[in-house]
Amino acid sequence: MISPSSRPWLVFALIAAWFPGVASWAIELKPGETQAIGRKIWQNECAGTVDGLTSWNKGETFASLGIGHFIWYPPGQEGPFDESWPKLIAFMKGRGVSIPGWLLTTPDCPWATREAFVADFQSARMRELRTFLAGSIETQTAFVVQRLQEALPKMTASVAVRERKRLERNFDTVAQTGSGVYALIDYVNFKGEGIKEEERYQGQGWGLAQVLLEMEGRPEGQAASVEFGRAATRVLTRRVKNAPKDESRWLAGWSNRCATYGKPL
Repeated sequence: MISPSSRPWLVFALIAAWFPGVASWAIELKPGETQAIGRKIWQNECAGTVDGLTSWNKGETFASLGIGHFIWYPPGQEGPFDESWPKLIAFMKGRGVSIPGWLLTTPDCPWATREAFVADFQSARMRELRTFLAGSIETQTAFVVQRLQEALPKMTASVAVRERKRLERNFDTVAQTGSGVYALIDYVNFKGEGIKEEERYQGQGWGLAQVLLEMEGRPEGQAASVEFGRAATRVLTRRVKNAPKDESRWLAGWSNRCATYGKPL
């Protein structure tokens, strides 16, 4: 178990939660690490480009915005994936961030289709959106950090009682290094917590909970981050195998992303 005295830059506050044994963690990164993590996520999701901050992938029914490609659904559109964009806007508003007025009065994605999104890509509204996103990297990263903090108790509560200690232990072990914190933050933003029943193919999920339970052995330090990356690749390979439609085109990129988890920030 990591303690504040053993790693002062990563403070864990263990408090009682809804279920026995469920932990709630507060993460405090040392100066510079939030920015470093944000830029790595930006590189992973958007190739580090400003244009990449506003995307709509082929075959998808939603816009992907910001360094974390936060999902925004058009009106009447629902899907199995968590809609994170409205939550980001609420988080930013709570932090006092200056937000373009039209975003505060637009609860649903204003582009109904990918074709409409692409046609509007160079509009004044879209350029304003990219400028806003490029100027708020640290706040977007803080939002992802908060999501990680909220993830552990939800993940622990979602798995079988016999698996809870292993999940918490692996989370704790990976979080012993800065690169491990990045890995946890990036993956939960990348593929979610793994707690929603809709985010399953043939009954098997691909979120952070599944990766933590997939980890083999009891690695420590940097080795834990390396094994986390390997476990993530195995979980995502299984997702592709179980998918109802061909997702194989994504696997190489996903695997390359997971390979960054064992490297120092």
